This record gives sequence, C-alpha cells and structure tokens, in this order.
Amino acid sequence: MSTLLMDPFWVPNWIRVLSVGAIPNHIALILDGNRRFARKHNLPVEAGYRSGFLSLLSVLKYCSELGVKYITFYAFSIDNFKRCPDDVRFVMDLMLEKLEVLLQEESLVKQYGVRVCVLGSLKLLSQPLRIAAENVMKATENNTRIVIFICVAYTSTNEIISAIQQSCIDKLDNHSQACKQTTTHEETTMVKLVDIDKHMYMSGAPNPDIIIRTSGENRLSNFQLWQTAHCMLYAPAALWPEIGLWHLISNIDDNHRL
Repeated sequence: MSTLLMDPFWVPNWIRVLSVGAIPNHIALILDGNRRFARKHNLPVEAGYRSGFLSLLSVLKYCSELGVKYITFYAFSIDNFKRCPDDVRFVMDLMLEKLEVLLQEESLVKQYGVRVCVLGSLKLLSQPLRIAAENVMKATENNTRIVIFICVAYTSTNEIISAIQQSCIDKLDNHSQACKQTTTHEETTMVKLVDIDKHMYMSGAPNPDIIIRTSGENRLSNFQLWQTAHCMLYAPAALWPEIGLWHLISNIDDNHRL
C-alpha cells in the first residue's frame, strides 16, 4: 500500500478518498531525527537538517492538498541552545536562509497562499534571523488559505509563564479603572482561563487535533502542553527527513477510526 502511495498516479486518488472523511483542522509536528538521519546515511549533520527542510515543504504541500487549515512545526526548542555551538549556529543560519527563500515569488508560500507565523522567545534569536521572521510574517499576514506556525526558541512552559505574566499585567493595568465602576473585585483581579488563552502564542487558532512526533518517541518534549489535553499523539518510527504522505494518511485514517 505504501508503494502505491509513492506513485504519482495514486497520490491524488488517495488524497481524494481521505478527504471524504473528517480532515483534522490542525496538525502539529515535532521534527525529530534530523541528526540521526544524517548518521544513518553517513552524511554531515548539516545534510540532515537540509533534508528536514525538504520534508517540511512536502508536509506543507500534502496538508494543503488534504485541506488541513493549520499546521504547527516544532523546529527548535529553547533547550536546543544547549547543543554543540557549531550545530546551533548552522541551524540558525539555515533558518535564516530558508525564511528568505519563503519570500521568493516561486515559493510554496506564494503558491499555496500560506500565512507564516514564527512563534517563541524570538528575543533569543540573532537580529538578522529575528528580522527575517518579522519580514515573512508581515509579507504573508493577508494569506488565508493555510496557516503555519513555526515554533523557534520555544518551550510550552515558557509560553505559559509568558501568558500568565501578560494576564497579570492586564489585570493591574485595568484595576484602577475598574475600581471606579460597579465591577466586583474578583472580576477585575482574578486571572481566569480565558485571560491566559488570550495571551497564548496561537490565540485565536484551534488547538491541534493530532500531534505527530517522528523517530518513534512518545513524549511531547515541552511542546504545546496547554493546547493538547484532548489531542491524539502519533509516533511513527520514521525520522523527520523520512516523513511522507503515507505517514500523514495513516495517522489521519487512524484518527477517523476513533
């Protein structure tokens, strides 16, 4: 079956069949296995990351054709800054290069009407990379066909802390005005679920329906802990550069059966 899926003749047919069922509105992916892919094939680590970017483009293309509206890619954790400095430097340079590629006229972002949102503690990034991220977000902000979130310098605990802090600031800023009105003390000072939700990075977007973590790892690694209480987690053995249409179709089909 997977061999047929790789045949260009069958790909549109499989997509058409799968689209008859309920397609997830939001798929999140933890991009795990770039370095292991490089070691597996006796390649430089850099080649593993470049292969991983090609997988990202393929997943974007297939999800768009399937009708998935939102895709989240967990590309780089805050904890990843602890890795070998040379590896970190290469990944940052590659991100800068590829964000600039996304702005080109012939890019998939242009072809598929993709809005790109880069999320995380962007202050931890170099100025050129931060500017490139801002440029991509600005250039694509009016695209509406599909939205991709790229999580860089991100951890879920950091996002939650940031959202709580912003919620507290809002309460303090509004407290003096609220005291002059008839609003109760509890209504103006208590931080509620809706307040935190409002300040999460993906505020306004639906929570993921499915998380796919490659490399067969059954853990979230501090990713989307707030948003995934009711989310299905799939962990195919394939490394991230090996991910393909078959893995997407298989996981979506499994989700249909639940």
